[in-house]
Amino acid sequence: MSEVFSHTVTRDAPWVDPVAVAAGLGGGDGALALLSDGGPGGRWSHVAQAPDVARVGPVDDAAPFEALRDPLFAAGAVGLAAYDAGARPATGRRETVWPDLMLARYPAMLSFDHLERSVCATGRGATAEQATAAAERALIWLATAAPVVTPSAPADRFEAEAPASAYRDAVANVVERIGAGELFQANIARAWSGALKPGRDPFEVFLRLQKERASPFGAYWRVGDRALVSNSPELFLAFDPASRRIEARPIKGTRPRADDFDQDQALASELRASLKDRAENLMIVDLMRNDLARVSRPGSVQVQTLFEVERHPTVHHLVSTVTGEAKPAVGPAELLEATFPPGSITGAPKHQAMKVIAAHEAQRGPWCGSLFLIGDDGALTASVLIRTAGFELKHDVWRYRTLAGAGIVADSDPAAEEAETDVKMSAMRQALVGV
Repeated sequence: MSEVFSHTVTRDAPWVDPVAVAAGLGGGDGALALLSDGGPGGRWSHVAQAPDVARVGPVDDAAPFEALRDPLFAAGAVGLAAYDAGARPATGRRETVWPDLMLARYPAMLSFDHLERSVCATGRGATAEQATAAAERALIWLATAAPVVTPSAPADRFEAEAPASAYRDAVANVVERIGAGELFQANIARAWSGALKPGRDPFEVFLRLQKERASPFGAYWRVGDRALVSNSPELFLAFDPASRRIEARPIKGTRPRADDFDQDQALASELRASLKDRAENLMIVDLMRNDLARVSRPGSVQVQTLFEVERHPTVHHLVSTVTGEAKPAVGPAELLEATFPPGSITGAPKHQAMKVIAAHEAQRGPWCGSLFLIGDDGALTASVLIRTAGFELKHDVWRYRTLAGAGIVADSDPAAEEAETDVKMSAMRQALVGV
């Protein structure tokens, strides 16, 4: 029977590139790589392997994050919540395509501070001796760092699950529903799927994304015959238990990047000035304010920044920051239960938006769910799983599915929204098939 971690030991080490460490350890069962691009949106990277506890399965719809209240997952835990589990109160039960919640606990972990250019090895255990041994194990991983060789494209085919015309029709229908007063906004997605070549694996897709396309919340995680590869730029939630500060950074509004500097600047300026994109962003800011207010001290929820343009390798995004001060009894389970699924990938009002999404989409699985890390004292960092592919190993071949969506509002143009999904999908498509 697994024991609760009651001891923590840390060891400092000189800087080593976390991508090289992840590459050296490889992508086997239990491998974890939460890799930041080192920019202002993502200071920390984390690498680990060999979890000692794992749980995969369905959840209670009334308390989907109840497992996080188990002391076993109080620190050193990683979780993946599928979008469909959070949407179920609005949509009812549908066929399950991915486990509702996947959890694993890591006794040993490496954390890389991109700002200070330092590394911390953390060991946790039921005894001081176990924690020390775990920290020493993590330090050994640094010596396995390997030159990162970018693999060739591991898939041949990248096939849409429905024609583009079906997506345009869905957008037009949502615009009609908005005009009828049914809702204000809904994020509607397109899906692509396929298989990797025999002998190829999802870790290669992850390594390809790390080259020139790295993001603040890049991730690789494998549990058994399932793996996740994410290139997300979006923070869902961050929680600092010492200050009680909660932070959410919803993304709404996108423009492509351009190779020409002047054209690229013009696209960023266009996004910043776009009344449509600002309105879309503001709706989600208001939604997140409402969600955070459920678990925050009265009067503490604030909009720290509004309509900031962030530049990523393939897109410009419009980002806002909402903060709050958590009530005394609030921890990761309460935070996630109050806010999941993320407002930026559902819509407003959230409950009705999820119903509309279900009318036009099959189950999303991990896409637009959340991948989260629980640190000491209940610290939480959770990303929104956009720019993400889920993989399942079947008959020795890894099959994948990935999606891209756009926020649909009253004046959305179906062709423009389709084009936006193509831009958002470009990095993942290139990582999979090379074009």
